[in-house]
Amino acid sequence: MTDDTQQAEAKAAGAGARRDAERSDDAAALAGLSTAPVDEADDAQGGEGAAGAGAGSFGGRREPGARGALAWLGRECAGWARWFWRQLTSMRVALILLFLLALASIPGSMIPQDNVNAPLAEDFRERNEALSEFYEAFQLFDVYSSVWFSAIYLLLFISLIGCIVPRTWQFVGQLRARPPRAPRRLNRMPAYTTWRTDTPPDEVLAAAQRRLRRRRFRADLREDGPGGAHVAAEKGYLREAGNLAFHLALIVMLVAFAAGRLWYSEGGKLVVQGEGFSNTLTQYDDFESGTLFDVNELEPFGFRLDEFHSDFSRETVDLGTPTLFRADVTWWDQEGAEREAEIEVNDPLHVGDSRVRLLGHGYAPVVTVMDAQGELAFHGPVPFLPQDTTLTSTGVIKVSTYTGPDGEPDQLGFQGFFNPTYNIDAERGPHSTFPEPDLPVLTLNAFHGDLGVNSGLPQNVYQLDTSDMEQLRDEETGDLFRFNLVPGQSIELPDGMGTLTFDRLEQWASFQITTKAGNEWALASSLAAVGGLAASLLLQRRRVWVRAFTGDDGHTVVEMASLGRTESAKVPEELADLAERLRPDAPLVPDEAATPADETADPAEPAESAESAAAEGARP
Repeated sequence: MTDDTQQAEAKAAGAGARRDAERSDDAAALAGLSTAPVDEADDAQGGEGAAGAGAGSFGGRREPGARGALAWLGRECAGWARWFWRQLTSMRVALILLFLLALASIPGSMIPQDNVNAPLAEDFRERNEALSEFYEAFQLFDVYSSVWFSAIYLLLFISLIGCIVPRTWQFVGQLRARPPRAPRRLNRMPAYTTWRTDTPPDEVLAAAQRRLRRRRFRADLREDGPGGAHVAAEKGYLREAGNLAFHLALIVMLVAFAAGRLWYSEGGKLVVQGEGFSNTLTQYDDFESGTLFDVNELEPFGFRLDEFHSDFSRETVDLGTPTLFRADVTWWDQEGAEREAEIEVNDPLHVGDSRVRLLGHGYAPVVTVMDAQGELAFHGPVPFLPQDTTLTSTGVIKVSTYTGPDGEPDQLGFQGFFNPTYNIDAERGPHSTFPEPDLPVLTLNAFHGDLGVNSGLPQNVYQLDTSDMEQLRDEETGDLFRFNLVPGQSIELPDGMGTLTFDRLEQWASFQITTKAGNEWALASSLAAVGGLAASLLLQRRRVWVRAFTGDDGHTVVEMASLGRTESAKVPEELADLAERLRPDAPLVPDEAATPADETADPAEPAESAESAAAEGARP
């Protein structure tokens, strides 16, 4: 080997060492701009044997004997457990689980749920027997309590916690640490400027540190080797804080939703005008609660529906559109003091942790039935349930204590329609053309026989079981007995079976009484998640370095460079603004007064971004 060859190799080795050092500096400048976890091979997991263990093995070399086999099995299990934990707590898996949770919620909104509307779910089973077997096998009638939905929910919860805890500690460590040192060559940074001044280097650095702190940078004076120094500054920590706040808010939101499902109660009650409700289990028309909710701890209160106000538009375009739904109530708590309140559709009544919401309304004809002996058999309002927007309503009247013409006990049943504004045609039959009672008419069919109320089986109060009943017929024509009544009108039942009177018309309102835990936490976490996401998207983490040293010509050379986590036009703009603010403390020397402020690196040495330099340094 000749001397020239040795010199060339030495120069090449020196150049390579310099490039490696520069890449190391650039990588150090870029490091710590994010606390996001990086997926990388952990050779330390398998210890010394991991390298030769083969793909997918963490146990390494297996020693002979049972003891060696147990040790190898322990290392293998621990390695796979660590690998699984790293995958589960990665941001990629968290996003996949979040997507799966949203996807898993779709069946719950499309398929009738047992805990939401059991009658509708049962009706679906009767009409789709084959499909229902498939749904039952995958718990699609109870999605939100199913094993697979709970598994996704819990895995997402664990993934977020495992992801956010180490990142939080890392972020706290960054806040406590000093800003990183400047790279050796600042002209390799994406944004760079330099000029010469007659101000001494220590004064330039002091002024730079002062002005950076005024711009809310964390600025620190760092030693730059023998006799040198520079200012290292960093800003944009709110970006990472917002990112962590977003993920923490998601965790709180998951906890709040879980608490809301476990400690909740929800029930409905239809109340006729003038009647009342007490918040006890027996008073509800329908009721459901969470697993951990104690029905004995229902909020002690009650209310009375004093008057219901409704109004509908009579304009041609919006004909029949409701313009007013309001329930005037008098309510009381466990202390017994009565208070008046108004409940509207989007304005519920708050009593402790309970909310009383107005859901709907309809009409309740007040009916009086006299039996064949002239005795009162039934009197009271009968709610009819609306079937369309014009409040065409259906309902039944059950008279369980009735004495027939022969003096024997019997039972009567009536079913039919109530139409606030009556109309009839061949296609639709009796129906209403407007929801207000402009022409209220009660249309009924009459039955007598066994209502089934004494069978011990639960019955729907709004349905009439006529399987053991016989429909009354007109005495003169022999046709099925059917009649229309307006308020104040009565009718004689056939065969001297008594009379039925439509006394007057009342209104009813349906209320939903709910008690849910975690609503405030869910709202607060939602707002925090939005704020954190906005901060993580709108803010950018960046670093600025200012170096000042005495040049060969005796003037002070000032170098400024900036680096952001991602490329952005705002980073050079901010550096230019900082340089402009520093110029009064470090003015240009006279021969550079006409030189542009932003001098770039030497054209013979093309600038490289810190990201690409760090990437090159990572390649073998």
